[in-house]
Amino acid sequence: MQIKSVEDLNKVREEAQAALRVRAGGSRAQVVVAMGTCGIAAGARAVITALMDELAKRNLVDVVVTQSGCKGLCDREPMVEVAMPGLPTVVYGDITPERMRTIVGKHLVNGAIIGEWTIGTA
Repeated sequence: MQIKSVEDLNKVREEAQAALRVRAGGSRAQVVVAMGTCGIAAGARAVITALMDELAKRNLVDVVVTQSGCKGLCDREPMVEVAMPGLPTVVYGDITPERMRTIVGKHLVNGAIIGEWTIGTA
């Protein structure tokens, strides 16, 4: 981005400050998508794309998204782990892009764990 005005500079500053808040632990949640070869083969790339798209659509800039390798339950891939302050860390299995969008709306926004998709807690 080329900075051409004070408004452009302020926008860049606000985006950088938001990114620093996330890194400093001021986040609403952390989402870990299992991206081992088994997860990728099962559709994890589409899941993480849906996650990032839904977060952007809802302007949720305070969610930390990371990736992990195989979690050892290849038959339950794609798997997503969600950690939020005040709630148990939940591992969801057999996640589709549509389910990921629902997880964002219900779990990340409203704090409601979707029990039927969980395969455990971490």
